Amino acid sequence: MFNQQPPNQTLVLSYMGLRKAIGVVAVGLPFVLAIGNMVLKNAGFEDSISSYYYTLMRDVLVGSLCAIAVFMLSYRGYDKRDDIAGNIACFFALGVAFFPGVPNSSPTDAEKIIGYVHLASATGFFLTLSYFALVLFRKTDPAKPWTARKRYRNMVYTVCGYAMLACMAVLAATRFLPHDSPLRAWNPVFWFEALAIVAFGVSWFTKGEGILSDDET
Repeated sequence: MFNQQPPNQTLVLSYMGLRKAIGVVAVGLPFVLAIGNMVLKNAGFEDSISSYYYTLMRDVLVGSLCAIAVFMLSYRGYDKRDDIAGNIACFFALGVAFFPGVPNSSPTDAEKIIGYVHLASATGFFLTLSYFALVLFRKTDPAKPWTARKRYRNMVYTVCGYAMLACMAVLAATRFLPHDSPLRAWNPVFWFEALAIVAFGVSWFTKGEGILSDDET
């Protein structure tokens, strides 16, 4: 007969797989967008992650955000706060996906309004993800002893959470850069958005115990 895992263990593994899937999609997204656009369009980096909406990589960007939104909606944690945070993250992820950023050339008033919705959604999304990393992921079942790897995972969550907040602060500061600033030639918005997305992905991949698992030897 086939060995069957207990229902509770199967459920835990499914949640672990869901967390790892979110992490993989998030970590890979900036690289796939940039490399794909270079290959298909023979172009350099866009000004921001959102700018890829106006390239041949639009479907990849929107599809990845929708996948993350579905994962977040399906996510169920240890208590009600996890569920609520997952639903909020889903809502904001869909806002980022379906309300594109302001195009670089001659935006209309309607496009500017949509861009503000995009910006608000992106801000809410990363604030929610920071809450996951800094608060929810670091919780520990009081009935279970701490392990060395749990301490390491908490360190990863802390670094990722504060990295996302720091990136958001820098991104806010870049809005005050003069249009002729030489720093703009380095596409700082793209790089700090990419760093925030990777930090988000690493925190979820770690939460799924893709790394630093208690079962590792």
